[in-house]
Amino acid sequence: MHPLDVVKTRFQIQRGKTDPTSYKSLGDSFRTIFRTEGLFGFYKGILPPIMAETPKRAVKFFTFEQYKKLLGHASLSPGLQPSTFVQARRIITTEGLGFRGLNKGLTATLGRHGVFNMVYFGFYFNVKNIIPVNEEPTLEFLRKFGIGLVSGTIASIINIPFDVAKSRIQGPQPEPGEIKYKTCFKTMAIVYKEEGFLALYKGLVPKIMRLGPGGAVMLLVYEYAYAWLQKNW
Repeated sequence: MHPLDVVKTRFQIQRGKTDPTSYKSLGDSFRTIFRTEGLFGFYKGILPPIMAETPKRAVKFFTFEQYKKLLGHASLSPGLQPSTFVQARRIITTEGLGFRGLNKGLTATLGRHGVFNMVYFGFYFNVKNIIPVNEEPTLEFLRKFGIGLVSGTIASIINIPFDVAKSRIQGPQPEPGEIKYKTCFKTMAIVYKEEGFLALYKGLVPKIMRLGPGGAVMLLVYEYAYAWLQKNW
């Protein structure tokens, strides 16, 4: 799913049609990246997600289970890039560990994940309890996959303004030496004022293509792994 994340981020850091790096469409973005950066251009920045996603998902589902118990009775640029570690060391050396350095965009990131998980888990587990369980394993699998797909899609649509803000804050600034995008909600306001409402939804198509089926797969793996562990452990 990482190539879709790369394309989504490229769309989000564009500042409009006048931007010289602007992509005309989803297909154009794939063609341009492949032509100018090669196949590995779609996998730029893949190491940080790999290092972060496994522990993050473990914490996410563990925390979710604990909250279920606790609240059980309540409603619920082109070219070669430096390595991840070189980039991290450069950021820490030049900008520090604070909100202007390695933790830049933290508020937008928290908003993005907080809103996504609230909708994602809330929709899935409430709707799953409403739609009757199917005794046929294949149909039951499709029932869960369909609910998970819708959950990931809706959550992506609702949280993408935070995602756009995060990309703008962490990405290249319009003017060298000047920090235009500083805080989460101020960045949203600037994007809305200068580029219009739809600019807050840039990259929505690749995001849905990634997190719709990706979210469904993640929930299915969780459900079946959890059931297996409950049965065998």
